[in-house]
Amino acid sequence: MIGNNGWLAYSIWEHSAQLKELYKQRCLMLAEEMTCAVQAAELLIPHVSPGDTVLDVGCGSGYFYHSLRNRQIPVSYYGIDAAPSLIAIGRKYLPAYGLPPERLHIMRIEDMEAKADHVICMNVLSNMDNYHRPLERILQSAQKTVIIRESCKDEAEYKYVHDDFLDEGCDLKVYVNAYAKNEFMSFIESYGFKAEYVEDRYTSGRPQMVIGHSHYWSFFVAEKL
Repeated sequence: MIGNNGWLAYSIWEHSAQLKELYKQRCLMLAEEMTCAVQAAELLIPHVSPGDTVLDVGCGSGYFYHSLRNRQIPVSYYGIDAAPSLIAIGRKYLPAYGLPPERLHIMRIEDMEAKADHVICMNVLSNMDNYHRPLERILQSAQKTVIIRESCKDEAEYKYVHDDFLDEGCDLKVYVNAYAKNEFMSFIESYGFKAEYVEDRYTSGRPQMVIGHSHYWSFFVAEKL
């Protein structure tokens, strides 16, 4: 028997009731705003002109919209995520705060063909097998700036590990990669951007344990030349 539901069946994002509840709370503004979302919004502000578009790649349920709206950043927000259940949460709760549900799209990064003034991607690429193809899509989509928060350190480290924080009885693995910082930045710049490394405010350059594994969060701000 052959089916075509493999991505959903093996996606960790579709197998965590705890995560879905957290994303719901963030959409309803009942959970504390993430420090990385605050920092990403502040990094974006100097590059924005009224009416610009922002594409949030790997948006979860789209709650970064609140970080933009609460700071009155004059942009139109769009988000994509490959997990239908997470997008459904945003489509249900964010319209009450002014975001049309059609601004949130169910889509894998690899399938994306888009144009936006600014592209945001936070905490996504380290959970993929490698960064080259999805980051290329991101860079090809951005007309002005790209802001990325990713796990990067001096030397790359690739892991494929069991996720012990999923729903009971769920036996799935996930990539927990850290990419070489200089190589990551050089890749960005090879697509016609000037990239700057910015220390992550939440971790202050120290590794953070997530699902039992070290993540080396770093921000990159890239301006198109």
